[in-house]
Amino acid sequence: MGSRKLTRKKVSDNCAARVMEAVPMIMRFIRADMRARGTYEELSVPQFRTLAFLDRNPGASLSELAEHLGVTRATASANTERLVQRQFIDRCDHPEERRRVVLKLTETGKEHLQTNRAQTRKYIANLLGSLTDDEINQIEQGMTLLKQVFEQQPGTR
Repeated sequence: MGSRKLTRKKVSDNCAARVMEAVPMIMRFIRADMRARGTYEELSVPQFRTLAFLDRNPGASLSELAEHLGVTRATASANTERLVQRQFIDRCDHPEERRRVVLKLTETGKEHLQTNRAQTRKYIANLLGSLTDDEINQIEQGMTLLKQVFEQQPGTR
């Protein structure tokens, strides 16, 4: 039984190493694709990440956004202000907590985010088009499992 646990741990460790190799590579690819299409001329990476975070977390606070971005509240506030000026985000005071700022995407912000996601998704789909149906199904199943694992973890919104 002890060797089975050791083998399972080794398999888990190897899988974790593959995830840690693949995810940064995929994110670099996505950023490069968006840069090539001019997305980042319009938005900085933190601004794009802000839109994506608020899409998943409407009504999030400035503190929650800062934590997600890994920046100070002042930096998150400046980042948010630029997006408010472009009418991508609405920022308002919390109805019950005077000092809390609530953030949400505007329709313009949602459209901008959706357009950019769709363009990148199309590019990735074209790349995956060279794979067999079985290979695509394997990737899809693996990504579904990974998403389920990480959705269960605190702080991964």
